[in-house]
Amino acid sequence: MKSDFKKYFDVNKDTWNKKVSIHVASEFYNVDAFLKGKSSLNAYELNEIGDVKGKSLLHLQCHFGQDTLSFARLGATCTGIDLSNKGIKKAKELNANLGLDVTFIESNVYDVPKNVKGKFDIVFASYGVVGWLPDLNTWGQIIASKLKKGGFFYLIEFHPIAWMFSYLESPPKMIYPYKSSEVIYEEYNGTYTNNDADIVSKEYGWNHGLGEVVSALSNAGLHIEFLHEFEKSPYNSFPEMDKTADGMFVLKENQRLFPLLYSIKATKK
Repeated sequence: MKSDFKKYFDVNKDTWNKKVSIHVASEFYNVDAFLKGKSSLNAYELNEIGDVKGKSLLHLQCHFGQDTLSFARLGATCTGIDLSNKGIKKAKELNANLGLDVTFIESNVYDVPKNVKGKFDIVFASYGVVGWLPDLNTWGQIIASKLKKGGFFYLIEFHPIAWMFSYLESPPKMIYPYKSSEVIYEEYNGTYTNNDADIVSKEYGWNHGLGEVVSALSNAGLHIEFLHEFEKSPYNSFPEMDKTADGMFVLKENQRLFPLLYSIKATKK
């Protein structure tokens, strides 16, 4: 990984460290319900990944570990990594509180080969992860290197078209390219769980099209089992969304022009 990216990662790490305490206390993450047994996983990933009992799972960009711990509750042997040292500290606290045996490691995704030992049946990443990564080809190679033969990578992510809009104004305005090798900087008050939080979020990111994501995985030797796109999201993460009867969220009818999510399963043959 180029050293030029370090300054971006350092700023992002600082921002995510500031977000951890806000997110832990938020209604969005609902830690109280989680500690009482509520899973943080959504229907999409549960249905498409299937039974994880007895399998080893590496969770990339795990934040403060709720999804990693939810997989452990389902019987997987889990390892979670994240850039944020405060996120990993909280994940370890939750792990101890729940009496689980999950390994949490502070690590940039690009440092996984030196920080995480062994290979896994499943590598998992979800919801708002790809945009923090400048180099997807290296990402794909790292994923392939951490999978056992016959293992698979599963990603569920916000659709790249959704990231073409700026949501700092209403209505959202399309200002960003569908894909770009140039870094995008945003600075705003609050965070996605609490718009009024006393924090200035400073974030560097990169937009990657679907073709770039798929190619990074296939170039690393993984076999693409499926690519699915969804118009419903489990999160009310964009302005002025409508809630559906099944508890999901969609863009307002006159704005429903593109999918909100996509998922990929890629297997190591």
